[in-house]
Amino acid sequence: MMKRFYCTAGAGMEDLLAEEVKTNLSATEVEQIPGRVFFCSNSHLHIVTQLKSAERLFLLLHKAGAISLPNNPAKAADVIQQSIVGDADMWKQNVLTWTTLQGELQDRQQRGQKRKRQEDESSNVDATSTNSMNSNTQLGMDPPSFRVSCRCSGIIARSYTSQRLSRIIGMAIKEKLGWKVDLREPKLEVNVYLSDDHCIVGMPLLKHPLASRHYMKHNGLRSTIAWAMTSLCPKQLNDCVILDPMCGVGAVLLEAAQDCSNTVFLGMDKDMSQLKKAKENVKAAGMEGRVHLLQCSAMEIPLNDGAVDAVLCDVPFGRKFSCSTDMPTALPRLLKEMERVLRVGGHLVLLVSLQLSAQLKKIIRKQDQHANSDTQKVHTDPSNANKECTDTPENLMCYKSSSKTPILITSLRALKTHKVSLGSTDAFIHTFTKVQPEMCSH
Repeated sequence: MMKRFYCTAGAGMEDLLAEEVKTNLSATEVEQIPGRVFFCSNSHLHIVTQLKSAERLFLLLHKAGAISLPNNPAKAADVIQQSIVGDADMWKQNVLTWTTLQGELQDRQQRGQKRKRQEDESSNVDATSTNSMNSNTQLGMDPPSFRVSCRCSGIIARSYTSQRLSRIIGMAIKEKLGWKVDLREPKLEVNVYLSDDHCIVGMPLLKHPLASRHYMKHNGLRSTIAWAMTSLCPKQLNDCVILDPMCGVGAVLLEAAQDCSNTVFLGMDKDMSQLKKAKENVKAAGMEGRVHLLQCSAMEIPLNDGAVDAVLCDVPFGRKFSCSTDMPTALPRLLKEMERVLRVGGHLVLLVSLQLSAQLKKIIRKQDQHANSDTQKVHTDPSNANKECTDTPENLMCYKSSSKTPILITSLRALKTHKVSLGSTDAFIHTFTKVQPEMCSH
């Protein structure tokens, strides 16, 4: 049965999410607004929950244009009841759809648990499935308990707080549908978003955000952004070697590893505490044989020239992910070292701050004009250059000494820049391809 969903998405992720639902879910009626993507799909809910670029998943109940609330509280309640609550039969049908989808998730989870216990008796599976559906049907028949979570912006937010609107909407649902208010442990949660352009009502289908990956025991870069870096890489990342020279806890590599087969992943970082967390994440993700970790400086990458097919790197910045190195000073040399180990035809994907993005564009512009650029020498610790955290393929290793030669990059060509939000700040994902020096534009 075709169902209408919507997902929330971080700023800059809407286009990627819209493309993902079309490609992976064969979704129809795909529509996007800032922060949300709407779509229809008849895919099993388990497949829908595999979306990588979404934050939260909702069953859509109602979507319309902006509503205008009068100042009189009683009249405002009437408008909300008519505009947001609307037809009681529509709500009952959506509750049945919601409970059916919950049954799909429960059945799959229970079948997975039985497989782990190696209990393959079909009678047990059928009995569990029947019990699950009976409980769900009962929820659909009886008045469910609920609570309302409301967000508002624009003109309406000047007159009403989110808490006040939640109370007004909750009372309207209680009076119209006969549901029971339960603010602590409700069966259903009703999410309402009101702005100058939209009125959206939905029910979340999962307790946890889609962006919370089960294999990330230690959080680093947000998983949706890490996935976006992989998605924006022009190269198909199968049957190749992928490097993250500043891997932190391994978020970028683990996102890439989820969808790439027969690929060698190399993660490097000079901070052993970060590598220990990365190792735990790799183990939790079941990627121990595919993701190799090494302690070294990104300024002295111990790999042969042209050894890797793609470099994906979240360049540290900001209070949470900053490092001891002065990154604006180090960027030219860091870029040169990543360019060195990248093969011709390979791709470089960088997540950088606004400041570093502006500097990056200047470096690439100088490169296109074949201009020499002197950079300050960045101190590195040679003693960390060959400390391994796990085994790394030896045929890729080639330890290089530091050079005082002025840095001149002549083989990176900029492809595209994609702006994303990291919550409190914005960042840019830059993609480059490596070409022969003589192929660069003059």
